[in-house]
Amino acid sequence: MQALVIDDEPLVRSLLITILRGEGWNVAEAESAERAFEMLPEQRWSLVFCDVVLGGENGFAVLRRFNEEQPQAKVVLMTGHGSAAGALDATAFGAFDYLLKPFSVDSVLALANTVRAQIASRRVRTKPEAVPVYTSDIDLVGTSTAFVEVMKLVGRVAPTNLPVLITGESGTGKEIVARAIHSRSRRATHPFVDINCGALPAELIESELFGHARGAFTGAERDRAGLWEEADQGTIFLDEISETTPAFQVKLLRALQQAAIRRVGSNRNLQLDVRVIAATNRQVELEVEAGRFRQDLLYRLNAVTIHLPPLRERGADILPLARRFAERVRLPNDAPVNFSPEALQLLEAYSWPGNVRELENAVVRAAALCDHAVRPEDLPERIRTGVSAPMTEAIERTDEHATGVVEEWLTLAGAEERYVARVLRYTGGNRQAAARLLDIDRKTIDRMIERHKIDLSSLIKSLPNTHSRKLGN
Repeated sequence: MQALVIDDEPLVRSLLITILRGEGWNVAEAESAERAFEMLPEQRWSLVFCDVVLGGENGFAVLRRFNEEQPQAKVVLMTGHGSAAGALDATAFGAFDYLLKPFSVDSVLALANTVRAQIASRRVRTKPEAVPVYTSDIDLVGTSTAFVEVMKLVGRVAPTNLPVLITGESGTGKEIVARAIHSRSRRATHPFVDINCGALPAELIESELFGHARGAFTGAERDRAGLWEEADQGTIFLDEISETTPAFQVKLLRALQQAAIRRVGSNRNLQLDVRVIAATNRQVELEVEAGRFRQDLLYRLNAVTIHLPPLRERGADILPLARRFAERVRLPNDAPVNFSPEALQLLEAYSWPGNVRELENAVVRAAALCDHAVRPEDLPERIRTGVSAPMTEAIERTDEHATGVVEEWLTLAGAEERYVARVLRYTGGNRQAAARLLDIDRKTIDRMIERHKIDLSSLIKSLPNTHSRKLGN
């Protein structure tokens, strides 16, 4: 069995060669992607360990070449700068695994033995179908082991056509993950349509999803296509699926079984090609036991289940996420937003019951109001008081005399204007998204914009890429 180790660090190559040869592998080495390309036709490679960052072409280029020319080879990408987005892209693009440096001998042995077993049983990977090229999702920030492992699974399931059930507490980013799956699938150029099942009355959800025929009910003056038709050839995301009624669940099950829908008031089936991704913050098995969710529908939806860990189990991701959210609020030519050591301690100590969404709200608020440095007093009270008493006392003593910084106080109206303007810039001018972040209704933010004469067009023009953000689920 032939193995190839590609890394520009001699010590890493030497370590891997020693481990693999000790297990009976014939091992060759290359210090660059270009040298690996020269060696590619020399052997029928079974296992390839390749660093992501090389002097010339990177590890993803190597992965693409092996996928095209020797698809039977199992390619393991290695990196010393691992991230959740990197793990997602590696596995979505066809990598056998994604290994974080420094790695253990046991982890290398486990991968090598798995490949050996697959070769022995003649389970050979077929050439993968085309998937999008390497991209990084700006919202999929994280380096924690828990999140990286989840993103590996996301990457593996994305190119398939399997239905997916995403579970996790509110605010963990279920919609962001659903969009990541779609963007790396063969359906990426077709629509991604999302619907919040819990936000619609039971009597309207069927019409919203499947459409209705003229005369189906009072006010139905014409035929209307539903969201399922809009998602044809693409993906539909059914958020809060466990909030639906058993009566609707029967109709949804029929649509999944028959790959067809029937508009309300019509007797004609419409054949549609739609991939379904569903999400819930409930324990669906308990809902099934309680009779609130159909077991046969659960079997249809969860061909693959992806559970998103809560933020409290992703401690290593809190600061990278906070810095990313703060950076988005920064206005053009502004100095970067930093965090004081005391503020960082508070962020790490808090339990984050609202998960990533709560962190986003807290950091956007703090970064918009602070003077380039987030301090404890800029954070919401619940975060300031959610730590042990000794730390709280230490923070309370950190005033302008201790820091040597003299505050320049804004008027209340000035602070409101600055905060609202920064939040609107963060959402790309999307008033509804800004209202959601500020926890106010749309009419209130409209009044604020008018009161402070905030120029939305100027805010949007200042963005690197004009866009409208949808906050994570």
